[in-house]
Amino acid sequence: MKVLMINTQHCLKGGAHRVYFNTSKMLVENGHEVVFFSTKSDDSIPYRYDYLFPLKVDYRTTSVLDKIKGIKRFIYNKDAENKIAKIINDVKPDIAHVHLFLGALSVSILKALKHSNVPIVHTVHDYRLICPSYLFLDGKNIICEDCINGNYFNCIIKRCSENKLSQSIVLSLEAYYRKIFKNPVDYIDAFIFVSEFIKNIHVRYDNSFEEKSNVLYNFVDIVAQKVERHEKGRYFLYLGRLSREKGVMTLVNSIKNTNHILKIVGDGPLLKSIKNERSENIDCLGYLKGKDLVQVIRDSSYLIVPSEWYENNPMVVLEAYSYGKPVIGANIGGLPEIIINGKTGFLFESGSHVDLHNVLNHVENLTDDEYEVLSANAYEFVQNYFGKKDHYEKLIRIYNKVIN
Repeated sequence: MKVLMINTQHCLKGGAHRVYFNTSKMLVENGHEVVFFSTKSDDSIPYRYDYLFPLKVDYRTTSVLDKIKGIKRFIYNKDAENKIAKIINDVKPDIAHVHLFLGALSVSILKALKHSNVPIVHTVHDYRLICPSYLFLDGKNIICEDCINGNYFNCIIKRCSENKLSQSIVLSLEAYYRKIFKNPVDYIDAFIFVSEFIKNIHVRYDNSFEEKSNVLYNFVDIVAQKVERHEKGRYFLYLGRLSREKGVMTLVNSIKNTNHILKIVGDGPLLKSIKNERSENIDCLGYLKGKDLVQVIRDSSYLIVPSEWYENNPMVVLEAYSYGKPVIGANIGGLPEIIINGKTGFLFESGSHVDLHNVLNHVENLTDDEYEVLSANAYEFVQNYFGKKDHYEKLIRIYNKVIN
């Protein structure tokens, strides 16, 4: 089978991008051919067809004037449509698997695919199809669902995109364009939701998702880890983007000036705020990868996922489990589906630094034997439900159903 794999960026910069690459690698290992289509930037991994990748434009960092000039391209990227049409004509894929596409490639690629009768599967990593700013957070970082029934003007009123009016206007216009002229649901043959939560909220907003819905959790290559899995580490670990929706400041407030040790791996807009706390028990390690990242995970005791948005199926949870590390996570979105409270980790009230602090104190008082049970449970859980082999078989069934 020849699969055209599509994503907004051809680099490893987040969970969705890693799923894009991991899925491609898995398909190649099973004898399929994968062709990529994405945008091109300085961060992009070189690829034989990248001369056909449209240039990436970061609208968040451009001036207001440039945002206005770029609205047409942001809403409907004609360049992306033309270039993906050339790739389709050249490689003649059996199916297209789309990951992130809005905001860079746009709905234009769906039109090109459908015009060439290429079946389309879309893995839904966030809420952009029903929430203009994709996070279900308003400008004050409060959970907001006011855009239900397509009332996207609320995104402008509440400045939902990082509390910035210009960004919120552009995102709302793009959402209205899709609603009125080119609804992705009309183009996409099957949706893959990475949690029951994200599926249910999409169906609640628009029941036309229902008949095309599939739930398939992300996977991790457990065999590749080959580590001791029951050894308790010396510190708590946060791993991910340092941004408002991730709840990292709640984590910092719950742990600063305590006897707990926290290591933070990642980069983002809140890095400066975290460093300004100047708490001796909190260490910011920046962005890590490869062996350095593996070692930091192996030496930790628990991974903490303090999300304050409707988190779905974060890869970091599965990766922590694959190293036998229990996870402490916020009780929000899809996290309760993959963190079994008291068995593979612990849940706390999202946004509550007091509740998180209490959980941290509780786990520090567990015996080594109790920790070993948690660790073994975590490893067994990811083995049983999030392995690569099972994921591949389910994905191929979805592909074949769409193609046939």
